[in-house]
Amino acid sequence: MRLKAMLKQFHSVLDENYGKEEVNAFFDVLMEHHLNDKRIQLVLNPDYSITSAQEQLFLNALNDLNNHIPIQYIIGETEFYGLPFKVSKYTLIPRSETEELVSFIIEDVTSSTVEKSIKILDIGTGTGCIAISLANNLPEANVHALDVSEDALRVAKENAKLNEATIEFIHDDILNPSHAVLISVSHTFDIIVSNPPYVRNLEKAEIKPNVLENEPHLALFVDDENPLQFYKAICEFAQIHLKTGGALYFEINEYLGQEMVQLLQGFGFKSIQLKTDIFGKDRMIKAVKLVE
Repeated sequence: MRLKAMLKQFHSVLDENYGKEEVNAFFDVLMEHHLNDKRIQLVLNPDYSITSAQEQLFLNALNDLNNHIPIQYIIGETEFYGLPFKVSKYTLIPRSETEELVSFIIEDVTSSTVEKSIKILDIGTGTGCIAISLANNLPEANVHALDVSEDALRVAKENAKLNEATIEFIHDDILNPSHAVLISVSHTFDIIVSNPPYVRNLEKAEIKPNVLENEPHLALFVDDENPLQFYKAICEFAQIHLKTGGALYFEINEYLGQEMVQLLQGFGFKSIQLKTDIFGKDRMIKAVKLVE
């Protein structure tokens, strides 16, 4: 089959839901993944043909896309902070907003006048994208990553191996009051970072079907009545496990920036910075633990 005909079929089936440009982008990804080639080849070689086995791979992807399955889950991988990451139904797909959170931390650490080894904990690591990106860009850092899902941790461990990152993984539930059993009181960190679940159920209408129907709700949603439950638990955890002078970094719900400021102030954190993302939304926050 000619690949040009397959592209035409993709547009006829998907354009109404996704738009022409996004369908072209999907096709680019699939060509790169399945054929190790780029779409420019369709211009250079209009007769570009694929085997029946390759045709089936594209047809399977077409069916999945038509059923709102994200392209990252279809090919089982994505890119984050310039690094390759495996993804699965047990992990969220890493997003560009989270890359900004990673940049925020790296800029803070590298701008410090004191070169020293630091200890970092990523809570709710998922694919491991935050922890691994920090480990690769901060070679002096000692990075730990925690998640409640053993399935997610399996993916994160694969990604650490894939990116040659040394991470200590911890299976634990930050909402469990006895979590200190797995992390001793003497285990303290210079930085604690988290991108926890923060989408309220009332905001589900804003979520695209491909996200709502496929990405793990455990990692996405919180109760409307208690939307900051993970942040509160991490602040409590940080009272013991964050060093004096250490920093908390969070990705947050764009609608709850001021509530997050108040929460951190209530726990005695200082030097609170609420930052917007490239879209102008309140998306990141930093706070420092100081001596009482």
